[in-house]
Amino acid sequence: MAARRRWLLFLGSFWVAFLLEPSASAAAASSSRSGGSPSSPQQQQPAGPSVKTFTPFYFTVEPMDTLSVRASSVLLNCSAYCESSPKIEWKKDGTFLNLGSDDRRQLLPDGSLLINSVVHSKHNKPDEGYYQCVATVESLGTIVSRTAKLTVAGMPRFVAQPESASVYRGNSIVLNCEVNADLAPFVRWELDHEPIFLDDRVFKLPSGALIISNATDEDGGTYCCIIEIGGSPKYSDEAVIKVLPESEMVSDLVFLKQPSSLTKVTGQTAILPCVATGTPIPAIKWTRNEKELVAESSPKFLLLAGGTLKINDITEDDTGTYTCIAYNGNETIEIQAELTVQAPPEFLKQPSNIYAHESMDIVFECDVTGKPAPSVKWVKNGDVVIPSDYFKIVNEHNLQVLGLVKSDEGFYQCIAENDVGNIQAGAQLIILDHAPATTGPLPSAPRDVVASLVSTRFIKLTWRAPASDPHGDNLTYSVFYTKEAINRERIENTSHPGEMQVTIQNLMPETVYVFRVIAQNRHGAGESSVPLKVATQPEVQLPGPAPNIRAYPNSPTSVTVSWETPLSGNGEIQNYKLYYMEKGTDSEQDIDIGGLSYTITGLKKYTEYSFRVVAYNKHGPGVSTQDVVIRTLSDVPSAAPQNLTLEVQNSKSILMHWQPPPAGTHNGQITGYKIRYRKVTRKSDVTESIVGTQLSQLIEGLERGTEYSFRVAALTVNGTGTSTDWISAETFESDLDESIVPEVPSSLHVRPLVTSIVVSWTPPENQNIVVRGYAIGYGVGSPHAQTIKVDYKQRYYTIENLDPSSHYVITLKAYNNVGEGIPLYESAVTRAYTVPDPSPMMPPVGVQASILSHDTIRLTWADNSLPKNQKVSDARYYTVRWKTNIPANTKYKIANTTTLSFLVTGLKPNTLYEFSVMVTKGRRSSTWSMTAHGTTFELVPTSPPKDVTVVSKEGKPRTIIVNWQPPSEANGKITGYIIYYSTDVNAEIHDWVIEPVVGNRLTHQIQELTLDTAYYFKIQARNSKGMGPMSEAVQFRTPKAETSDKMSNDQALGSAGKGSRLPDGGTDYKPPMSGSNSPHGSPSPLEYNMLLVIIVSVGVITIVVVVIVAVFCTRRTTSHQKKKRAACKSVNGSHKYKGNSKDVKPPDLWIHHERLELKPIDKSPDPNPVMTDTPIPRNSQDITPVDNSMDSNIHQRRNSYRGHESEDSMSTLAGRRGMRPKMMMPFDSQPPQPVISAHPIHSLDNPHHHFHSGSLASPTCSYLHHQANPWPAGTSSVSHSDRANSTESIRNTPSTDTMPASSSQTCCAEHPEPESAAGPYLPGTQEEEAGPNLPTAHVRPSHPLKSFAVPAVPASGATYDPALPSTPLLSQQASSHPVHSVKTASIGTLGRTRPPMPVVVPSAPEVQETTRMLEDTESNYEPDELTKEMAHLEGLMKDLNAITTA
Repeated sequence: MAARRRWLLFLGSFWVAFLLEPSASAAAASSSRSGGSPSSPQQQQPAGPSVKTFTPFYFTVEPMDTLSVRASSVLLNCSAYCESSPKIEWKKDGTFLNLGSDDRRQLLPDGSLLINSVVHSKHNKPDEGYYQCVATVESLGTIVSRTAKLTVAGMPRFVAQPESASVYRGNSIVLNCEVNADLAPFVRWELDHEPIFLDDRVFKLPSGALIISNATDEDGGTYCCIIEIGGSPKYSDEAVIKVLPESEMVSDLVFLKQPSSLTKVTGQTAILPCVATGTPIPAIKWTRNEKELVAESSPKFLLLAGGTLKINDITEDDTGTYTCIAYNGNETIEIQAELTVQAPPEFLKQPSNIYAHESMDIVFECDVTGKPAPSVKWVKNGDVVIPSDYFKIVNEHNLQVLGLVKSDEGFYQCIAENDVGNIQAGAQLIILDHAPATTGPLPSAPRDVVASLVSTRFIKLTWRAPASDPHGDNLTYSVFYTKEAINRERIENTSHPGEMQVTIQNLMPETVYVFRVIAQNRHGAGESSVPLKVATQPEVQLPGPAPNIRAYPNSPTSVTVSWETPLSGNGEIQNYKLYYMEKGTDSEQDIDIGGLSYTITGLKKYTEYSFRVVAYNKHGPGVSTQDVVIRTLSDVPSAAPQNLTLEVQNSKSILMHWQPPPAGTHNGQITGYKIRYRKVTRKSDVTESIVGTQLSQLIEGLERGTEYSFRVAALTVNGTGTSTDWISAETFESDLDESIVPEVPSSLHVRPLVTSIVVSWTPPENQNIVVRGYAIGYGVGSPHAQTIKVDYKQRYYTIENLDPSSHYVITLKAYNNVGEGIPLYESAVTRAYTVPDPSPMMPPVGVQASILSHDTIRLTWADNSLPKNQKVSDARYYTVRWKTNIPANTKYKIANTTTLSFLVTGLKPNTLYEFSVMVTKGRRSSTWSMTAHGTTFELVPTSPPKDVTVVSKEGKPRTIIVNWQPPSEANGKITGYIIYYSTDVNAEIHDWVIEPVVGNRLTHQIQELTLDTAYYFKIQARNSKGMGPMSEAVQFRTPKAETSDKMSNDQALGSAGKGSRLPDGGTDYKPPMSGSNSPHGSPSPLEYNMLLVIIVSVGVITIVVVVIVAVFCTRRTTSHQKKKRAACKSVNGSHKYKGNSKDVKPPDLWIHHERLELKPIDKSPDPNPVMTDTPIPRNSQDITPVDNSMDSNIHQRRNSYRGHESEDSMSTLAGRRGMRPKMMMPFDSQPPQPVISAHPIHSLDNPHHHFHSGSLASPTCSYLHHQANPWPAGTSSVSHSDRANSTESIRNTPSTDTMPASSSQTCCAEHPEPESAAGPYLPGTQEEEAGPNLPTAHVRPSHPLKSFAVPAVPASGATYDPALPSTPLLSQQASSHPVHSVKTASIGTLGRTRPPMPVVVPSAPEVQETTRMLEDTESNYEPDELTKEMAHLEGLMKDLNAITTA
């Protein structure tokens, strides 16, 4: 079909492109019955002056089914529309009528057929039959109308006539007058020779019978049935009806008129008669498919005379089993009837007009519906289309025409017909002529056409391009083929240009076909190739159907099937396959059989089965036989009747009720029921009785006050089936009164549950009134919503299917045949519904957090309750929760998802989050999964530093201290700050002076500012991602003047402080002129003198102290200390030191080389010793400057650290010079404790502080060992600057007493950050990266001194065990923070190893010095070490000389 569509497109582009536009009239009109309007490109009219247009041609009036009587006239209407007047003809039973020579039949001008004086007799019925109108237009075509049936009523004849009878007043009676169905409309009734007025009480059935309900005295008289069909009427026998007074005598219920199964057409009216009589007068009710019909308020269902049911405007939904139930309180009888609804054919899709070219294939579509399913036939120009190789019925109803020829043009009609009607719809086919080729060369014939593959049903053709176009890339090809000696060609097109092969499908086996190929280019079609004849292969010979297949039942569960050998076996039959299937099911079973018969066992009893046989030979299965349907034999019912109940009528009778056995257990047609009953005493006789197919029976003649047992069994022609269990009932002691209703029950109790209420009661106190049962009414707020009736013996009942937590009102009434008694009321509230906890689901596993950005983390997990492919196919969902990993934060955020991953957005940068997942399905949920953690990436700070304050330093008006707090949104680890300051707040930012602050310190000093000047300060924070925003400008004005007592000291600091140095001019050096030392002012002579006095005093004291220290140092050198010193300086650092040698007392004096701070250690208990801060300039040759290029030593495992700036570091507005390293010089003293450990201090408040590694050249080294128990806290201030050429050495210290191997000549100790001084210890880790990851201790910035913390004396009871394993000095603060290491430095003596003291972070505003030092420890120094120390002292002396000379 795809190739044919492409062919249409090609032809449309070449042959139809030059035709004219369609005329307006062509699209205008086709009837829904015959023409149809164009609805697709194939159905639209192509352009062109010579193309025929679709012509509207359809019937406006079609003949309808008609009922007539003999000798009357009949008119069959017919009218057709066309632009040219059509010729109308008539067919009767498929044969054209010769109306020209017929005296009784006449063709009217509009095309209708008039039949005068209809002839109808027993042996001659020339006018009765099927009529069809045929309309023809010359050179256009022919259409036919629907078929109409003409029925002629027969001779008047009574099948049954009315009979005389009597009826009790108020009862019903039926008068029969059965005639042929054709004559029923002509029947009427007379009473006493007067026409009867019909209404809902007196009703005539469609069969002619008369029903009189609720008879009155006026209904008595003589009745007669009359048939009037023209001519003299025909009278039935007369019947006299007597109306008797009402009878008090009880009589059985009997059906006077029963409904019978009925078949009707949709839209018609169905009447199901049901008339019953008896005393008391019965009432009638109807059910459909066991559901009661309410006829009082329904316009569709009407209850007519005697209980007859009338159903209006029938639809297919009304199909079913209708049951008429008559009851009068004493007895109930019922009868069933089937109503079958049929529907006439109706079009779902009508055929449409089609344009086509010769050799094409087309399909007329037609889709119909109806009940029964309609059959479809096609008519072309009035003649029935017979299916053939070229005219095929496809897809049930569509007509396919293959290989069009010119004679196929015309009108095609789809006619659908079933038992209740027929319809037709048509369409026109126009064959277009080929368009002339355009100007230009046409391709020659394709060459070498051959059949490359030949099969039974297809042939593959190949060829070469025409000689005129050897490449043929732009050529398309069409293959025309037909059977030999047939002039109807079909066409198959290639798929795309340039393709030179095609496969022809759906051929016939062993048939000769003729093929030719034509090439087309843009100018049109070229020459045809030479015809090629090819014969398809013969079909494989398979067996034909097995003849004479027969099936007959052997028993209720077995059937024997037999057949004969196929006439066309096409070889030896190898075996047969017998297929069988139960009717109404879709599962077919099969059995392999070697013979010609087989007995199938294990079938269902009295059930229809279909059987068929297929023969097999060596080629495979043959043709199947037709299905044979047979029913297994019947048997006794295999189940007992259902719902057997007993109702005590009086002291001598009991009424039995039951239902038939369950469907599928009847095993045949139920012919009756066998009842057995006996007294409930030993050795009592059993009484049997057989009744008909009714479902109730009154057992009379019983004894008073006696208990009887009853059972019932169903009967078939095969015998008695299974019986019910025995059930008992006791007759009354005496005949109770049933002339009044029962009294109220004596009590009523209710017990509510969640969805039910248990009702219990006791009978009325008056036991002399008959109680037939109890009626329970209940409802929410009203007891009239539902009513349930129970047996009179029952004392409790459970009302089910109630709503929880609802207030129900309940009534209980006793009733008998007279009516219902007084109700008893009670109310109850059902309990609340509690859902039991469902079993939990398995929690998700494998939860992983993948960090995507600073605010996004992707969470993935797996669900073990899913299949292996982890595909969610049910209604489960997952709940993800997350929060920051802070113990104080217990607030989670929650989101739901239906997939196994979730993208968490909107997170905070550089924040550790914890995640967990749970799964929920319906009311079942899992627990939370194990948590997964993830830290978001950093982001540049998004807020500036806060709380920026500027204060003047006490005693130094030209120096200010800038304090601030970290940004509230740091978004990462702060690595530094930049301070901008300027005297012009409106200056461009690049004109402001920049002060960088490395690390996360929160204070900085700026010196040498101009007095009485307003400065503006801004601060900007940075982290690893970049710079944050600037803070708002803060204004600060420096003081107006300096105080006199501070000027000399400030002048000295200004000229010799950090970042500036006095020139070493020897004796020829002259101080600069007044005012040249500082840009901020000139000191007075008094200030100079005061400065000189201070400097000379300090120098003299220093010289004395140095001499004393030197004397002590020369006495403390021992051979043991030489060995230790040699071991420490060894490249191989794998020796173990257990710290068992004597410890050395820390030095009494530190000399700060940057400011030359002389800090004597006060041995008095004064906690606040007086410290001297004397800045002394040093010669630049004395101190080795720090070179940052030495960072490469990190990779050589030489971990050295250098602080960048101290807390009170100075800056000048003009610029900065390189920072001098500070040297700690040990002086001899006597404490026996190990040398203290310390580390640089960078910040005040932030618990995370950082170092940058530098290079220290240490001439000495000592190993650090950790003491197991913490020392008492003694603290001193700590200098954070690095020391060069000093005895300080820094080394990584392991967590055990064994030192790892090291190739470094310097040693350091590395410890985690402490949470408390006495907290737990964790091992230190060796780091090979720069120091910013390292925290420092806290020191308040207000203290003016810098020194190392000195431990206090331990408690008297404390002991030191050097053999214990060493532990880190400081513990980790919290588990949520990364583990940092604290760098500690130790001062070692030459010959001894000493365990370091733990560093204690100071918390007081003033630096606390050691109150007392430990004694009795010898300390000796080597001579070479003393020589180096003396060299340092010489440098200091030079500085002092320069100052004094000045």
